[in-house]
Amino acid sequence: MIAIIDINTGNLSNINRVVGGTITSNPYEIAKAEKIIFPGVGSFQYVSNIIEPIKGVLMDKIKSGIPYLGICLGLEMLFQDSEEGSGKGLGILKGRVKKFKGVKTPHMGWNTVSLKAPSLIMNGIPDNSFFYFMHSYYVPENEFTIMETEYGNRFSSGIGEGNIYGVQFHPEKSGENGVRVLKNFGGLK
Repeated sequence: MIAIIDINTGNLSNINRVVGGTITSNPYEIAKAEKIIFPGVGSFQYVSNIIEPIKGVLMDKIKSGIPYLGICLGLEMLFQDSEEGSGKGLGILKGRVKKFKGVKTPHMGWNTVSLKAPSLIMNGIPDNSFFYFMHSYYVPENEFTIMETEYGNRFSSGIGEGNIYGVQFHPEKSGENGVRVLKNFGGLK
């Protein structure tokens, strides 16, 4: 079962149509999950408060090695903290989420994703393909960066570390390429 984390934001039904998961914020259902998708729209501070009751089970499941896909804010929550308030992320990966400076925010619309390292979730998707973005904060390039995008500066549009994947773009709004990302994730063992 794929648990799609419900934080009362995001386009959960479109993700669910592609992967056939269970939309939930119930810690007992999350504990039974074989994969987790954490989509998120909104502020880091708000979401860090909302996930407090499920933070422990999320961290346990990720550390146990099951596949995890963080989408937008779900990617950002993997890190320790953010310039967007005092909330704490899951802290699974070291680093801080930064605010765009010197460019119009949010970064909204179609942009290309450059592949920096092989990734199972990007199988069958050509380098420099277009995906849909909507965010004002970003993860700087780091040791986990597997995809990058240019908007004012280069940033991590995708990260990967073992069983952990994250994308800053919204696959559920990115047409065929986005559907492929979700299906690739759903097919991981």
